[in-house]
Amino acid sequence: MKLSVIGSGYVGLVVGTCFAESGNDVICVDNDERKLRMLKKGESPIFEPGLSDLLTKNLADSRIVFTENLEKAVRGTDIIFLALPTPQSEDGSADLQHVLAVAKLIGKYMNGYKVIVNKSTVPVGTADRVRDIVAKETTFEFDVVSNPEFLKEGAAVNDFMKPDRIVVGSRSARALAMMEELYSPFIRTGNPLIVMDERSSELTKYAANSFLATKVTFMNEIANLCEKVGADVDLVRKGMGTDARIGTQFLFAGIGYGGSCFPKDVAALLNTSNSYGHELQILQSVESANKRQKLVIPEKIKNHFKGKIKGLTVALWGLSFKPNTDDVRDAPALSIIAALLKGGATVRAHDPEAMEEMKRKIGHTVKYFDNNYECLKGADALVIATEWNDFRRPDFERMKLIMKQPVIFDGRNIYDPRVMVERGFVYYGIGRGGVTK
Repeated sequence: MKLSVIGSGYVGLVVGTCFAESGNDVICVDNDERKLRMLKKGESPIFEPGLSDLLTKNLADSRIVFTENLEKAVRGTDIIFLALPTPQSEDGSADLQHVLAVAKLIGKYMNGYKVIVNKSTVPVGTADRVRDIVAKETTFEFDVVSNPEFLKEGAAVNDFMKPDRIVVGSRSARALAMMEELYSPFIRTGNPLIVMDERSSELTKYAANSFLATKVTFMNEIANLCEKVGADVDLVRKGMGTDARIGTQFLFAGIGYGGSCFPKDVAALLNTSNSYGHELQILQSVESANKRQKLVIPEKIKNHFKGKIKGLTVALWGLSFKPNTDDVRDAPALSIIAALLKGGATVRAHDPEAMEEMKRKIGHTVKYFDNNYECLKGADALVIATEWNDFRRPDFERMKLIMKQPVIFDGRNIYDPRVMVERGFVYYGIGRGGVTK
């Protein structure tokens, strides 16, 4: 099939590359000249395991091309995916200016029947708005479909190729037949393609992400209670997760969720509910609790050093919001860095993939190190903000020798408190019964 993907960011690039891998001809459109130069050379502008190899392969086979020419892409393809940014506005709503502007141009350039697919995360009613805009620009027939993505950063390629489910929102038999044909290679093992109306599809994405954010936040709240009562959240997690009604995923306590989806989608769903005069009290609490959770580590540092953060040197392992990605959007590390710098500390940082992204975000307000041990030299404390595998089995004896003080604040509970004490560290986890010495 002939497809175009408008927007070659995180979602668009994964979608376009994976569709090309399944034998389709894909045109990816972007207006970022630097990104296009990279992509045309087979260089991925994002770090995502497995993506670069697929990109190189499908470029070589001419199944995927990159261009800034939207008109050529619209005229030359039958299905047009919108994978455009929908950033959070000041009031929490999703900013649709890019989606609506491109919809107008698609209508202008159409030369026959097209299926326009919203892949971006968009508020309820966006399909209707896109349909109205396109209809004003063309006399050709078309359909607008909602097809939200459920990709996890760090596992996006596998998620796309082996999806739990595919949600398609449309009431057009013609459009549904094309979407079912397009997705047929990905559902051969029996995972469902779920058909619904456009508004239900749009809400499904927000509801799913908001529920997962709620699950994460609930466990963080339980972890904080564990510290008060002397319980171990890791044991509580195991006791809860074996209940089939609850499940094991998203129950790991930590320092709050971040990234491009959960914070933005929770805020957008709250904005939608408020606009309809309906109060979502649970999500209001989730949003508030998550903001507090990102400051748990700075508070532990302040308490340990008796309120004296000024003059401390703090090493920070992990900048991305989760491992296996270079995405630092709304990463807990940002809140930790800001609090420590405000208190007068010096921050030394290391991340296997995300340092360049963090430099673009906050500049050189912290010192960056390519090596995690170099980052530790002379540090009064180590903070672990991302659970990269690189950090799970370090040389602890070496760490003690090069740190000024053997103090670890583990925001992801990757170490065993008892073992760390035996090795001579002062160790603080999240929900592990408080300080362990």
